[in-house]
Amino acid sequence: MMFALRVTTGQERIIANMLDKKVKDIETNDIYSVIYVDGIKGYLFVEAESENAIPEITYNMRYVKGYIKKPVSEDEIKKLLSSIEEPTAKIKMGDIVELVSGPFKGEKAKVIKIDEDKDESTVELIEVAVPIPVTVKLKILKKVQTE
Repeated sequence: MMFALRVTTGQERIIANMLDKKVKDIETNDIYSVIYVDGIKGYLFVEAESENAIPEITYNMRYVKGYIKKPVSEDEIKKLLSSIEEPTAKIKMGDIVELVSGPFKGEKAKVIKIDEDKDESTVELIEVAVPIPVTVKLKILKKVQTE
């Protein structure tokens, strides 16, 4: 059965790693997997034999707010996964983008490097006297013009 854990938003990956380590340390056979889905904020999924195994691994664990006692069905998980938005416009090197948050919010820049492993991009601000390269997360870039 699959159960949903409520966790602190932004801490999902850290908690998933902590839970995985704890499951290995206590050597329980009741927990099959801990699932972290990038794009679903504030929740983790735990595949377990029964509901009784969940409190055992989450007891006194930081950032875990609780769990939903009713098992999550496969259809509900599929619905959640389909609702995660894919980026509408793939950003490529040479594209002109606008920064939508951070200290350079509203500035236009040219993409000079993309590191998809780190989900980062190095951009060069355009409307400044001296071009400044800045490394930012891809999610704060909005494509304005293609090269």
